[in-house]
Amino acid sequence: MSNINEAALQLRNSSKTKATCSPVRELIGATDIEAAYKVQEINIAERIKNGAKPVGCKVGLTSFAVQKQLGVDQPDFGILLDDMVVEQGGTADYSLLMQPKVEAEVAFVLKSDLPSGDVSESMLLEAIEYAVASIEIVGSRVENWDIRITDTIADNASASHYVLGTERHAIQGLDLVEYKMKLWLNDEVVSEGRGEACMGSPINAALWLANTMGKLGKPLKAGDVILSGALGPMAPVKPGDRVRASIEGLGEVSVNFSTI
Repeated sequence: MSNINEAALQLRNSSKTKATCSPVRELIGATDIEAAYKVQEINIAERIKNGAKPVGCKVGLTSFAVQKQLGVDQPDFGILLDDMVVEQGGTADYSLLMQPKVEAEVAFVLKSDLPSGDVSESMLLEAIEYAVASIEIVGSRVENWDIRITDTIADNASASHYVLGTERHAIQGLDLVEYKMKLWLNDEVVSEGRGEACMGSPINAALWLANTMGKLGKPLKAGDVILSGALGPMAPVKPGDRVRASIEGLGEVSVNFSTI
């Protein structure tokens, strides 16, 4: 078995058993980003074969400070599937999660297909139907979140679940750079930030994703969700926790966690 297939199997088994595993960089190396995406692709294909449907993409590593910490100069991406969705105000089944953390971010939903190849900012803005506040629940199959760039990419950019707010806003006139974000955990503010924390603007992150997916021959399509990246630090959650986030101009979004 190749190291890539072995790494994919290790992550897949971890997800099934809910037992964390050792870093997959021990199998594919700490810097081989191409190999890491191959691992991701294998496991996404397996989930699709088992009935899940792609519904968009997430952008990770959008903080320049985190990029520097991991020794990279660009973000990464993961694939969103329909079984990752938690309804606004709903309850996430904690037994399905692994080392979960939450972060607040701007999400975009597309109304039209984007092309393969180069995508300009104006093309992206024209393709976006609306923006909403969102909460991403990130998780890691890797024990104690001991990750480097190849670990998180292979692990589908540490994706787990996500929640979209129900207040939909056209992006024209939104100040996505300056808008402030607050994230509450059980009524205590645990994270704050602004749009600029996400690669200078959530639009920058979405544009990077659109161009990356286009060049890979997997352009984003009408109806796709884009989770553009965190606007502030992540916060770990426990069974029974309640999480709420607000983003200026976009409203609020919330999710609860089951007590197992």
